[in-house]
Amino acid sequence: MNNSTAFEQHQRILQKYLPLKFVDAVVELILKNPLEFLIVAPRSTKLGDFRYGPSLKRPKITINGNLNPYSFLITTLHELAHYFAHLEYGGRIKAHGKEWQKTYQNLIYPTIESGHLPKDIEDALLKSLVNVKASSCTDLNLMRVLRAYDSNVNEMLYLEDLEENTHFELNGKWFAKGKLRRKRYLCCELSTRKNYLVSALAEVKLKDNER
Repeated sequence: MNNSTAFEQHQRILQKYLPLKFVDAVVELILKNPLEFLIVAPRSTKLGDFRYGPSLKRPKITINGNLNPYSFLITTLHELAHYFAHLEYGGRIKAHGKEWQKTYQNLIYPTIESGHLPKDIEDALLKSLVNVKASSCTDLNLMRVLRAYDSNVNEMLYLEDLEENTHFELNGKWFAKGKLRRKRYLCCELSTRKNYLVSALAEVKLKDNER
């Protein structure tokens, strides 16, 4: 496959997932580097990941395929920052240490300055870069802004929307909502009585008769 054909093929695929203004730039980043980029089924514990090691022929990035275009873009840049930081500094750096933070900022700032992001996402990203978080999932303000662009946003129910002691389902298990501990709620799994810290913006379900 020649470079032109590969570019067009990636372009056709990624325009289904990314904001159109950013497709070409992301395709170039992927094709100029020896990495595997995969769009995968949704995972409840992460939006994307970066992996490398002797068992892999090439470093691998995976991104959940159910993300809205802006979430997909930011998650992709987050994982590409892992790849570039690994490339430049080696494999012994902290996952979200200063090397990754610097690399991530170098990818995000041009994205903000492009003028192609909605103003609310642009503002949320700038605020998030004051103290770079491990991912958009740990920055509640950025996550709220991004989730507003989900196609089914009006059908979603988040943990922070529930009253204390409400029973809810998450990943096939039932919990009772407890008190807020900084950015997470201490929730009790009903079957085991074990406590877990759950993100305020975890998407949860109620019994049909409780909606």
